[in-house]
Amino acid sequence: MTTPYIHRVHYYETDRMGVTHHSNYIRMMEEARVDFMEQLGWPYARMEELGVMSPVTAVNLKYHAPTTFDDRVEVQVRVKAFDGVRLTIGYTMTKLGDAPVMVLSGESEHVFLNAQGRFVRLKRELPDFHRLLTELAEEA
Repeated sequence: MTTPYIHRVHYYETDRMGVTHHSNYIRMMEEARVDFMEQLGWPYARMEELGVMSPVTAVNLKYHAPTTFDDRVEVQVRVKAFDGVRLTIGYTMTKLGDAPVMVLSGESEHVFLNAQGRFVRLKRELPDFHRLLTELAEEA
């Protein structure tokens, strides 16, 4: 349904050892998530115009292999779970090349809040978005 996000590792994302600093994978996840939401027709800018924010409430990662400057990393994004309040996004990162290598697997958890910091009832306030997330969720 969606196209994977491709990130090219920048020099500034590497550390003194020449590998991508671990914190930059969270940035790649965010880039891929923003792209994913755009592909679904629900870009963050649209949600914010509607008064809905989606903060990250948790991140869980497993690093499998390093990347270095100029590597191309494919980020697969999926809706892992959605219970109407919490959205869990799953990520798989693969270093592209002759022999693709899994780099990272992980997830981020999100909620939906209004400008006052109160939970947004997506089912009532954004029913089309709620329906889409429910359909895409791998787990209930």
